Amino acid sequence: MARRGAAALALFLALLTVVLAGAGAQRAAVEDPDYYVQEIWNREPYYARPEPEPKPEPFSPPLPPGPGKEEREPRPPEPRPPKKAAKPKKAPKKKLAPETPLPGCPPLGLETLKITDFQLHASTSKRYGLGAHRGRLNIQAGINENDFYDGAWCAGRNDLRQWIEVDARRLTRFTGVITQGRNSLWLSDWVTSYKVMVSNDSHTWVTVKNGSGDMIFEGNSEKEIPVLNELPVPMVARYIRINPQSWFDNGSICMRMEILGCPLPDPNNYYHRRNEMTTTDDLDFKHHSYKEMRQLMKVVNEMCPNITRIYNIGKSHQGLKLYAVEISDHPGEHEVGEPEFHYIAGAHGNEVLGRELMLLLMQFLCQEYLAGNERIVHLVEETRIHILPSLNPDGYEKAYEGGSELGGWSLGRWTHDGIDINNNFPDLNTLLWEAEDRQGIPRKVPNHYIAIPEWFLSENATVAVETRAVIAWMEKIPFVLGGNLQGGELVVAYPYDMVRSLWKTQERSPTPDDHVFRWLAYSYASTHRLMTDARRRVCHTEDFQKEDGTVNGASWHTVAGSLNDFSYLHTNCFELSIYVGCDKYPHESQLPEEWENNRESLIVFMEQVHRGIKGLVRDLHGKGIPNAIISVEGINHDIRTANDGDYWRLLNPGEYVVTAKAEGFTSSTKNCMVGYDMGATRCDFTLSKTNMARIREIMEKFRKQPVSLPARRLKLRGRKRRQRG
Repeated sequence: MARRGAAALALFLALLTVVLAGAGAQRAAVEDPDYYVQEIWNREPYYARPEPEPKPEPFSPPLPPGPGKEEREPRPPEPRPPKKAAKPKKAPKKKLAPETPLPGCPPLGLETLKITDFQLHASTSKRYGLGAHRGRLNIQAGINENDFYDGAWCAGRNDLRQWIEVDARRLTRFTGVITQGRNSLWLSDWVTSYKVMVSNDSHTWVTVKNGSGDMIFEGNSEKEIPVLNELPVPMVARYIRINPQSWFDNGSICMRMEILGCPLPDPNNYYHRRNEMTTTDDLDFKHHSYKEMRQLMKVVNEMCPNITRIYNIGKSHQGLKLYAVEISDHPGEHEVGEPEFHYIAGAHGNEVLGRELMLLLMQFLCQEYLAGNERIVHLVEETRIHILPSLNPDGYEKAYEGGSELGGWSLGRWTHDGIDINNNFPDLNTLLWEAEDRQGIPRKVPNHYIAIPEWFLSENATVAVETRAVIAWMEKIPFVLGGNLQGGELVVAYPYDMVRSLWKTQERSPTPDDHVFRWLAYSYASTHRLMTDARRRVCHTEDFQKEDGTVNGASWHTVAGSLNDFSYLHTNCFELSIYVGCDKYPHESQLPEEWENNRESLIVFMEQVHRGIKGLVRDLHGKGIPNAIISVEGINHDIRTANDGDYWRLLNPGEYVVTAKAEGFTSSTKNCMVGYDMGATRCDFTLSKTNMARIREIMEKFRKQPVSLPARRLKLRGRKRRQRG
């Protein structure tokens, strides 16, 4: 038995020696079938050492338990110290640079929450709200700092013995570290230098070396710009630890971070096999530059020329065209009775996930239509779909140059001239609410189609050209439903986005169609893989599970001049904001999983455009009446018919009293029933002209004006007074 144990031990040591031969041999070992034998039996650490000589002793693998003997794990020996104490050498600092790509391995997922709170540990922390679980790249502090949701991990003491570590839960090839300081409006805390250590058992640690001394990595010089440091040689281990060595003079040890690493194959790890997401869709999973986006649209159009059309709605500040793709069985024309739907993404240029989801969606719809997918064929033939993937291409180009993980929280958010498109629309809420508060004043503001103020239309107004382009687009096309995709959270927000009480920053402000908006929001959230999962960790500070992954925008944070509110008050379109991920700019490797998270939701939300009532409003000759008003009893918000007299009114299941009226016509009222099955209920109206309208038509035909009786009476009274005088 002793001989067999010695032989097995010799075999394992030989395998480990091969693994430790160097980085090149390391890659070959991963591909070698014998690697899996080594990984199954040997759970002790092994590392790629930066210095070739002296060669480190391999760690001893655990001995298989023999008969009558208890299983025991020998402690691995400590790494050999250098012969002479060498002065620590600093690693070259890599600040944000537009052309800087991430090194070979992708992020482990601290920012995307793929790494759970249980995998993050720290030596000490100031308090729970500054614990290791808050040490995630780009995590944002709450409105009230010093609560449970603060903006970093902060050590409980400022000394050289503090650390924060990540348990990858499997052998991982670590290649780099990205750090930030603390997200805070009031405090300045960041780490200016640190060491990196790795381990395979969380007890024995090896410090990354530079020659014979410990390598000191240069950290941050302010709190928001991420700084990337690549390891001189990739290190293979399970744990990685960051040990701060210096920090801002007037601050504390606080940091946010992301780790770059490639998990090594582990077919026997059930935990990871269960949580790995794959997709069977053959789509272009990558980040696309502006030029690549145009090319992809062209490819989709060439694949499906009968159902797609590429057009642009205007130009950006830098002159880039704002391209949209229309998907319909008759592209280029509005079909009477067919509702119009749109998706918009990229209003904030650095919120890249929505943009890529839109590019994936247009590919998917084309492929599935060609494949005869009945659901997609029906959707395309019964709906006119418009997809605008990049509303702010100028901002995106800035974020794209920085790349995933290195752009921070705001690089590329605004337009080239510094405008936030999402808050750049006219504030029509105030006009409506002020009119409702002045009930005794004759001047009345309608509850829909509220006119844009003159000051907003002037050339001197601070309005982005992209905003003006969207307004013109929405005024031209009778959209019924729309979603604008954003990032940095995982929730669907519905209007109103602006609080009604001037002195509040958060207040639930429902629209008259609140019940419809809540249904629309829930239709997306409930079919998303994560939004309604009560077990998931909050992205930053807000827990949206009380409303099942949805929120009224104003109860979250007030926004004046949002696209959602403008769309509702100025057009027929019901618009919602869909926040599709905690990470605004996920790594390319995460796109397949994010597509799987959102694919069903994107389709289900489009299908909701067929919920409620629809119909035609015509005159006695069968001609459609444009701009006829459709009112629903009990809902103080009307819509209007399109140029052909067709309309669509989103409603939840139930029975409604609906009235159609138009200038010069008598109104008509009907009871319309909305069922639970998908498909809008047909509810047509035929209006007859009023007597005055008929007289006016006859008089105009004979080039005469109709007589106004009140005016004639006043004229006669004036004559009598003059005669008496």
